[in-house]
Amino acid sequence: MELKITDLTKEFGDFTAVNHLDITMGNGVYGLLGVNGAGKTTLMRMLCTLLRPTGGEITYNGKEIFKMDGEYRKILGYLPQDFGFYPEFTVHDYLIYIAAIKGIRPAVAKKRVKDLIDRVGLSKAANKKMKKLSGGMKRRAGIAQAMLNNPKVLVLDEPTAGLDPNERVRFRNLISELAEERLVLLSTHIVSDVEYIANDILLMKDGMLIHRGTVWELTDSMSENVWKCHVQKKEASQLMKEYKVSNVKSGANGIELRIISENKPIQDAVLEETNLEDVFLYYFGEKAGEQNAEV
Repeated sequence: MELKITDLTKEFGDFTAVNHLDITMGNGVYGLLGVNGAGKTTLMRMLCTLLRPTGGEITYNGKEIFKMDGEYRKILGYLPQDFGFYPEFTVHDYLIYIAAIKGIRPAVAKKRVKDLIDRVGLSKAANKKMKKLSGGMKRRAGIAQAMLNNPKVLVLDEPTAGLDPNERVRFRNLISELAEERLVLLSTHIVSDVEYIANDILLMKDGMLIHRGTVWELTDSMSENVWKCHVQKKEASQLMKEYKVSNVKSGANGIELRIISENKPIQDAVLEETNLEDVFLYYFGEKAGEQNAEV
């Protein structure tokens, strides 16, 4: 299987939301990482044929997805940031209703809905009204509706937004289970959502793909860019103005800073092991500046 994005561009008037993207993906979990406004949602809406590109094309196994029309949507599952539902429907009835919209035969839909309710951990809530579900349960119901047609391409836009840490872990484990023999594209600005489950991470900024690789490849490319410094409060404030600082820890003997820099920030700084959060800060973070550098 191959989903290929070639010279993809989307403009809204004078604003370019997606800027000449080239990406090729196969089976596995892909993490699309970037700050809000990077163009992630616009890209995903084009991948789901909800927006037409200004230029370029998207192909699935060599066929242009907009020309495939219903043939492509049969192999597509999509969970948007905010998915619609009838609040008075129970989880079971909601999924049966969505299955009917997707053209799934009633006998098949009944079995598929039961299996998915079990798989996403909603068995005890199957007869609960959608409006009574917690945020995490609603997202699990959202995953179930995206999986009803057993899609080959599963697109998830900010799926863990608003969830507590326990629900995020549960959700990540679920995504890992669902990723067998399909392509899963997971968009987020939360680093931990993709750090442990993504085979490939795509860094997107200002509508462009600025870096791509496995977690190891991304962190290894910055193996000499993360420093630990022990300084006094006054010096810490000055360093925060000059450098990107990923962590500040106060102690009895001063301040410990974790600094992202290509150059050694101070004489006594020592190299630290790089993690994906450091990579995110390196590409997307900002220095504290004059107004926010107090500790």
